[in-house]
Amino acid sequence: MARPKDQGKRRDQLIAAATNAVLIHGSTGARLADIAEEAGLSSASVLYYYPDVRVLYTAVFEQGSVEYCLHRESRVAEFTTPIDRLYACIRSGIPRPGTAEEASRILFELTPIVLRNAVAAAQHRAFISRQVALYERVLAECEASGEYRLLMPGSMLARSFVALEDGYGIDVLISVITADEEEDWLCSYARTMVVAT
Repeated sequence: MARPKDQGKRRDQLIAAATNAVLIHGSTGARLADIAEEAGLSSASVLYYYPDVRVLYTAVFEQGSVEYCLHRESRVAEFTTPIDRLYACIRSGIPRPGTAEEASRILFELTPIVLRNAVAAAQHRAFISRQVALYERVLAECEASGEYRLLMPGSMLARSFVALEDGYGIDVLISVITADEEEDWLCSYARTMVVAT
């Protein structure tokens, strides 16, 4: 079998194929054959590039988490006032139908990998830290404007927002609550904890 000259492209192809396989079958249900079929390759070809499928899933998690954070950061950057940026940050983390739901679903699906792979666990910590940092910046802007005060330290409040998003997000994905309910509840929390002066 001829090896492609650009191995980076083949790895990208396999990450995309693994992403689709996980979305369809879940990380615990997707088989090597499913990934190979999505990529249009043999299982042996997949193993040539990723001898351990968990390493491939770790690459999927890394790519997905970076893209997720970039999306959130770009959504926040569309607004100028601190309070609008806070609400944009909240809305950007809600798994609404379409690409937002798929992005959230793939990251939740890969939780078993995060729990059993040190590299994926480190990526998960970086993923959470990047989201917390985004909230911290926006909350600091609200406070610095003089128009709002925070009812707890910004770092704690930022981490609370991310934790609430995770808890509500999984409920949205399994249809316990709706995306609109998640948005309402998070915005209500924001109004309670970020008080107009």
